Amino acid sequence: MKKRVLLGLLVLLGQFGSVQAQTTPSSPAKKELIAKVLNLQQPAIENMSRALAEQPAAQMMQQAAVVLQTRIAPEKREAVGKEIQADLKKYADEAVPLVRDRALKLAPSTIGALLDEKFTEDELKQLVAIIESPVNRKFQQLGGDMQKVLVEKLVAETRSLIEPKVKALDQVIAKRLGIQPRPADAAAAPDKSKPPAKAASK
Repeated sequence: MKKRVLLGLLVLLGQFGSVQAQTTPSSPAKKELIAKVLNLQQPAIENMSRALAEQPAAQMMQQAAVVLQTRIAPEKREAVGKEIQADLKKYADEAVPLVRDRALKLAPSTIGALLDEKFTEDELKQLVAIIESPVNRKFQQLGGDMQKVLVEKLVAETRSLIEPKVKALDQVIAKRLGIQPRPADAAAAPDKSKPPAKAASK
Protein backbone atom coordinates (compact mmCIF):
# COMPACT_ATOMS: atom_id res chain seq x y z
CA MET A 1 0.00 0.00 0.00
CA LYS A 2 1.00 3.61 -0.32
CA LYS A 3 1.92 3.66 3.38
CA ARG A 4 4.89 1.43 2.58
CA VAL A 5 5.84 3.70 -0.29
CA LEU A 6 5.72 6.74 1.98
CA LEU A 7 7.85 5.00 4.60
CA GLY A 8 10.29 4.16 1.83
CA LEU A 9 10.43 7.81 0.82
CA LEU A 10 11.30 8.88 4.34
CA VAL A 11 14.06 6.30 4.60
CA LEU A 12 15.44 7.05 1.16
CA LEU A 13 15.53 10.81 1.53
CA GLY A 14 16.98 10.48 5.01
CA GLN A 15 19.72 8.00 4.22
CA PHE A 16 20.65 8.27 0.56
CA GLY A 17 22.40 11.35 -0.77
CA SER A 18 22.50 9.85 -4.22
CA VAL A 19 22.13 6.48 -5.87
CA GLN A 20 24.47 5.37 -8.61
CA ALA A 21 22.81 5.07 -11.96
CA GLN A 22 22.39 1.67 -13.52
CA THR A 23 24.93 0.67 -16.10
CA THR A 24 22.20 -0.33 -18.57
CA PRO A 25 19.89 2.54 -19.53
CA SER A 26 16.19 2.14 -18.78
CA SER A 27 13.55 2.06 -21.46
CA PRO A 28 11.55 5.24 -22.09
CA ALA A 29 8.43 3.43 -20.83
CA LYS A 30 10.13 2.59 -17.52
CA LYS A 31 11.39 6.14 -17.12
CA GLU A 32 7.87 7.40 -17.70
CA LEU A 33 6.50 5.05 -15.02
CA ILE A 34 9.14 6.21 -12.54
CA ALA A 35 8.26 9.84 -13.28
CA LYS A 36 4.60 9.00 -12.68
CA VAL A 37 5.35 7.37 -9.32
CA LEU A 38 7.36 10.42 -8.27
CA ASN A 39 4.56 12.72 -9.39
CA LEU A 40 2.00 10.69 -7.42
CA GLN A 41 4.29 10.79 -4.39
CA GLN A 42 4.91 14.54 -4.61
CA PRO A 43 2.48 15.38 -1.76
CA ALA A 44 4.23 12.82 0.47
CA ILE A 45 7.63 14.27 -0.41
CA GLU A 46 6.39 17.80 0.30
CA ASN A 47 4.88 16.75 3.65
CA MET A 48 8.08 14.99 4.63
CA SER A 49 10.21 18.01 3.71
CA ARG A 50 7.88 20.33 5.61
CA ALA A 51 8.14 18.16 8.73
CA LEU A 52 11.92 18.06 8.34
CA ALA A 53 12.19 21.85 7.95
CA GLU A 54 9.81 22.57 10.84
CA GLN A 55 11.38 20.11 13.27
CA PRO A 56 13.99 22.54 14.69
CA ALA A 57 11.31 25.21 15.17
CA ALA A 58 9.04 22.73 16.94
CA GLN A 59 11.85 21.77 19.31
CA MET A 60 12.61 25.43 19.99
CA MET A 61 8.92 26.10 20.66
CA GLN A 62 8.84 23.33 23.24
CA GLN A 63 11.89 24.76 24.97
CA ALA A 64 10.49 28.28 24.75
CA ALA A 65 7.20 27.16 26.31
CA VAL A 66 9.07 25.89 29.36
CA VAL A 67 11.08 29.09 29.64
CA LEU A 68 7.93 31.21 29.28
CA GLN A 69 6.32 29.41 32.19
CA THR A 70 9.35 29.37 34.44
CA ARG A 71 11.44 32.45 33.65
CA ILE A 72 9.17 35.11 32.19
CA ALA A 73 6.98 37.29 34.38
CA PRO A 74 3.27 36.33 34.05
CA GLU A 75 2.27 39.75 32.74
CA LYS A 76 4.81 39.50 29.91
CA ARG A 77 4.20 35.89 28.84
CA GLU A 78 1.46 36.53 26.28
CA ALA A 79 3.36 39.30 24.48
CA VAL A 80 6.63 37.36 24.43
CA GLY A 81 4.77 34.24 23.29
CA LYS A 82 3.25 36.10 20.34
CA GLU A 83 6.65 37.47 19.35
CA ILE A 84 8.16 33.97 19.42
CA GLN A 85 5.25 32.63 17.34
CA ALA A 86 5.91 35.35 14.77
CA ASP A 87 9.61 34.47 14.71
CA LEU A 88 8.81 30.79 14.20
CA LYS A 89 6.35 31.58 11.41
CA LYS A 90 8.95 33.74 9.66
CA TYR A 91 11.44 30.89 9.88
CA ALA A 92 8.93 28.36 8.50
CA ASP A 93 7.91 30.67 5.66
CA GLU A 94 11.55 30.88 4.59
CA ALA A 95 12.80 27.36 5.40
CA VAL A 96 9.92 25.15 4.22
CA PRO A 97 10.02 26.23 0.53
CA LEU A 98 13.81 25.83 0.45
CA VAL A 99 13.72 22.27 1.80
CA ARG A 100 10.62 21.34 -0.25
CA ASP A 101 12.10 22.53 -3.53
CA ARG A 102 15.39 20.79 -2.82
CA ALA A 103 13.59 17.54 -1.93
CA LEU A 104 11.62 17.60 -5.19
CA LYS A 105 14.81 18.30 -7.12
CA LEU A 106 16.64 15.40 -5.44
CA ALA A 107 13.77 12.91 -5.79
CA PRO A 108 14.55 11.72 -9.35
CA SER A 109 18.24 11.10 -8.60
CA THR A 110 17.55 9.37 -5.28
CA ILE A 111 14.11 7.75 -5.13
CA GLY A 112 13.81 7.58 -8.90
CA ALA A 113 17.20 5.91 -9.28
CA LEU A 114 16.38 3.38 -6.58
CA LEU A 115 13.01 2.57 -8.15
CA ASP A 116 14.80 2.09 -11.46
CA GLU A 117 17.27 -0.27 -9.82
CA LYS A 118 14.88 -2.31 -7.67
CA PHE A 119 11.66 -2.46 -9.70
CA THR A 120 10.93 -4.01 -13.06
CA GLU A 121 8.71 -2.23 -15.53
CA ASP A 122 5.83 -4.58 -14.73
CA GLU A 123 6.24 -4.00 -10.97
CA LEU A 124 6.17 -0.25 -11.53
CA LYS A 125 2.87 -0.62 -13.40
CA GLN A 126 1.46 -2.52 -10.43
CA LEU A 127 2.81 0.10 -8.03
CA VAL A 128 1.12 2.91 -9.97
CA ALA A 129 -2.15 0.96 -9.90
CA ILE A 130 -1.89 0.57 -6.11
CA ILE A 131 -1.13 4.24 -5.52
CA GLU A 132 -3.97 5.33 -7.81
CA SER A 133 -6.47 2.94 -6.19
CA PRO A 134 -9.57 4.89 -4.97
CA VAL A 135 -9.55 2.95 -1.68
CA ASN A 136 -5.90 3.77 -1.10
CA ARG A 137 -6.51 7.43 -1.90
CA LYS A 138 -9.41 7.54 0.55
CA PHE A 139 -7.21 6.00 3.24
CA GLN A 140 -4.41 8.49 2.57
CA GLN A 141 -6.82 11.42 2.78
CA LEU A 142 -7.56 10.35 6.35
CA GLY A 143 -3.87 10.49 7.24
CA GLY A 144 -3.98 14.00 8.67
CA ASP A 145 -7.18 13.36 10.62
CA MET A 146 -5.86 10.09 12.03
CA GLN A 147 -2.66 11.76 13.17
CA LYS A 148 -4.55 14.72 14.64
CA VAL A 149 -6.94 12.67 16.79
CA LEU A 150 -4.12 10.47 18.05
CA VAL A 151 -1.80 13.37 18.86
CA GLU A 152 -4.54 15.37 20.62
CA LYS A 153 -5.46 12.41 22.82
CA LEU A 154 -1.84 11.51 23.44
CA VAL A 155 -0.90 15.06 24.47
CA ALA A 156 -3.94 15.35 26.74
CA GLU A 157 -3.17 12.09 28.51
CA THR A 158 0.59 12.55 28.89
CA ARG A 159 0.93 16.31 29.53
CA SER A 160 0.65 16.01 33.32
CA LEU A 161 3.26 13.24 33.31
CA ILE A 162 5.72 14.88 30.95
CA GLU A 163 5.61 18.56 31.97
CA PRO A 164 7.11 17.96 35.45
CA LYS A 165 9.91 15.95 33.86
CA VAL A 166 10.58 18.71 31.32
CA LYS A 167 10.66 21.33 34.09
CA ALA A 168 12.95 19.18 36.21
CA LEU A 169 15.27 18.69 33.24
CA ASP A 170 15.22 22.43 32.59
CA GLN A 171 16.25 23.06 36.20
CA VAL A 172 19.08 20.53 36.01
CA ILE A 173 20.41 21.95 32.75
CA ALA A 174 20.12 25.52 34.05
CA LYS A 175 22.07 24.51 37.14
CA ARG A 176 24.78 22.85 35.03
CA LEU A 177 25.01 26.00 32.91
CA GLY A 178 25.24 28.18 36.01
CA ILE A 179 21.99 29.97 35.26
CA GLN A 180 20.30 31.26 38.39
CA PRO A 181 16.55 30.55 38.44
CA ARG A 182 14.11 33.37 39.04
CA PRO A 183 12.43 33.52 42.47
CA ALA A 184 9.31 31.89 41.01
CA ASP A 185 11.45 28.93 39.97
CA ALA A 186 13.00 28.72 43.39
CA ALA A 187 9.58 28.52 44.99
CA ALA A 188 8.49 25.86 42.55
CA ALA A 189 11.62 23.76 43.01
CA PRO A 190 13.15 24.56 46.44
CA ASP A 191 15.41 21.50 46.46
CA LYS A 192 17.18 22.47 43.26
CA SER A 193 18.17 26.05 44.00
CA LYS A 194 19.76 28.02 46.83
CA PRO A 195 17.94 31.35 47.30
CA PRO A 196 19.98 33.33 49.82
CA ALA A 197 17.19 34.96 51.80
CA LYS A 198 14.43 32.39 51.35
CA ALA A 199 15.41 29.51 53.52
CA ALA A 200 13.29 26.45 54.15
CA SER A 201 9.78 27.42 55.07
CA LYS A 202 7.21 24.69 55.42
